[in-house]
Amino acid sequence: MKDVEYIAKAAHQINKAYCESIGDLSQVDWEDAPEWQRISATNGVIFHITNSNVTPEESHENWLAEKIDDGWSYGSVKNVEKKTHPCMLPYVELPKTQRTKDYLFKATVEVLK
Repeated sequence: MKDVEYIAKAAHQINKAYCESIGDLSQVDWEDAPEWQRISATNGVIFHITNSNVTPEESHENWLAEKIDDGWSYGSVKNVEKKTHPCMLPYVELPKTQRTKDYLFKATVEVLK
């Protein structure tokens, strides 16, 4: 199995490219990402590797639980200082454009592990 951080970096960069394709220019390259964001991606990779057959919905729910534990809540705009995020919703309530991120994350981990 390849290095977890390598997979997390790839997943992050793919997410960044996808976000840019839908007009979200808020993502930065892995090297410029804050530590909390790199840790979150790495935790997501570990979750996928240690739990076979994770669905995109389970991936989102894992991310959501991590964010809640870290004090984040729903907000119509992502605000790191206030710890608000528009994806702090159950998976079924997310727009398709946001659910796509979970499919891409899963695919990236599956291909690279």
